[in-house]
Amino acid sequence: MPEDLMDLNLPNYFLADLPPEATLSAPMIAEAGTVLKKNREKFLLPRKTGELVDLLCEVGSAWLRPENHFRQLALECGPARTGFSKAVLAKGLDQFFRRFTPENFKSLLEQELGHAERLDRFINGGLACGPKLLVHIAAGNLPNPAMLSLTLGLLTRSAQFMKCASNASFMPRLFAHSIYELDHKLGSCLELAEWRGGMANLESALFSEADCVTATGSNETIASIRAQLPVKTRFIGYGQKVSFGLITREALREETVAQTVAQAADDVIAWDQNGCLSPHVFYVEERGLVESDVFAQKLAVELAQRESGEPRGAISVEESAAITSRRATYEALAAHRGDLKLWASSNSTAWTVVFEHDVRFRVSPLNRFIYVKPVPDLSAVMEGVDEIHGLVSTVGIAASPDKTAELALHFARWGAARICPLGQMQNPPLTWRHDGRSALGELVTWIDFE
Repeated sequence: MPEDLMDLNLPNYFLADLPPEATLSAPMIAEAGTVLKKNREKFLLPRKTGELVDLLCEVGSAWLRPENHFRQLALECGPARTGFSKAVLAKGLDQFFRRFTPENFKSLLEQELGHAERLDRFINGGLACGPKLLVHIAAGNLPNPAMLSLTLGLLTRSAQFMKCASNASFMPRLFAHSIYELDHKLGSCLELAEWRGGMANLESALFSEADCVTATGSNETIASIRAQLPVKTRFIGYGQKVSFGLITREALREETVAQTVAQAADDVIAWDQNGCLSPHVFYVEERGLVESDVFAQKLAVELAQRESGEPRGAISVEESAAITSRRATYEALAAHRGDLKLWASSNSTAWTVVFEHDVRFRVSPLNRFIYVKPVPDLSAVMEGVDEIHGLVSTVGIAASPDKTAELALHFARWGAARICPLGQMQNPPLTWRHDGRSALGELVTWIDFE
């Protein structure tokens, strides 16, 4: 159960707001599902899409204001409760809520449904309807995906129950409270709870009420949830993915290298490199005016400088040990190999840059541990990433506009779900199709009127 909320001065609107000593039961979960569906019928289903968009934009604007008390709570209490520093949280929240504009929501609705009012009425014989009760099994590594799930669910006029990972309900709860404060009736169509995985009685009660379940997590978690669901329940699962970047020699000129290094650092620092969109490896083309090892060194200097203003958050003993162990391996190798270099923060595991010529993709320990691998050309990159074919979320590219378009088409045909400019890997647009799938469109059922 979550921590006591007395110090946060928030009312108990959700199950996740209950004190730590409270015990959840299957009947409580089932009753919550019943109440949510009734509230949806009264307070959410009659709303027009435009009304919901206006409300979400108002919520987003509020979160961007320094005086907003939910933002203040997030930045004051968030570092201790999420593991991210205040600066990382502030930047991540700003990037997320800046997407909440009428234009962006209109683009999302038109992209996914063909018309911005297709959830309101039949358009050319087609109407899209959301699930009555939408259940989310949220991962605990990043806050933004959980908040986006609640946002998309509101657009589809679905009552929603979000089961948060242990000790990971803080940010989704603040977001839900901000909706509740603005519109109590809409907030009553949301429920959040937190419990450790594997509590079959609670999960069975929850899934029996659901029309659709979304889940984000490890492949094992996704398979386990899928196996528990009734046949009638739609399931949308997002498993483990990895990402990498490619920096072409055109981006390594004296007049552009500083910008390229800053963009690469942005991708490593964003959410402390946690999440499927964060890079594990930067492939860097050789024979640029700035050589690949010099780029790696400059990236190390940039990460060291950023640590003062955008420090990495606290990590677990296990995570720190993983970084220390990996560093020790490369320090031993570097002592005997001139082509391998390592730069690392002193007296901490805050950041690490490993430069090695082996083109094989390597999974990083994350938390600002990045590989830089020189390559002669694109074919060497494709050789290196061959073993992760089908598992790639995002490819970040630094290149000229024409070269970027050429590379994007190549990676798209190879199987990458998203290609973006370097520096934007953890900042996808609202219209982003998660893992190449229609994030909003997969939630709805289509009704044809002939």
